[in-house]
Amino acid sequence: MSRRNDSQKYIAQNRAATFHYDISERFEAGIVLRGSEVKSLREGRATLSEAYAAVEQGEVWLRQMHIASFFAARAFPHAERGARKLLLHAREIRHLERAVSREGYTLVPLNLYFKEGWVKVTLGLGRGKKAHDKRAVLAEKTEAREALEELRARRDGSRK
Repeated sequence: MSRRNDSQKYIAQNRAATFHYDISERFEAGIVLRGSEVKSLREGRATLSEAYAAVEQGEVWLRQMHIASFFAARAFPHAERGARKLLLHAREIRHLERAVSREGYTLVPLNLYFKEGWVKVTLGLGRGKKAHDKRAVLAEKTEAREALEELRARRDGSRK
């Protein structure tokens, strides 16, 4: 079985993104990387927590994504938090640029993964949530968790 047969292997996920942003659309983008960056990603050494994407002069750039240095690439190391170009179709870039500039949306990287041997990133187009929205989401999660615990307690109590 070759590496290219793997459907999708997740490298990093930005779990906080869906908590802080209301994601309306998702886009899959390729990413321009150096060899040492890809090797480091194969080891799963990347972080998306502080990363963001920006449209600049008709190109989309991923900034502040941390890719740890690869131990065997000491002679020519890559920048760990450097800007990396994202590969999208021209119409998608125009759509993103319009949404970010006019409508107040933000481009947030949601996850980073291998797809058929290529590194891909999922970008989310979303608006920032207000504090009361976040509190409501937390209250719903807490309520659901407590209800599930109560059901488990009743189920386990009836067995004894």
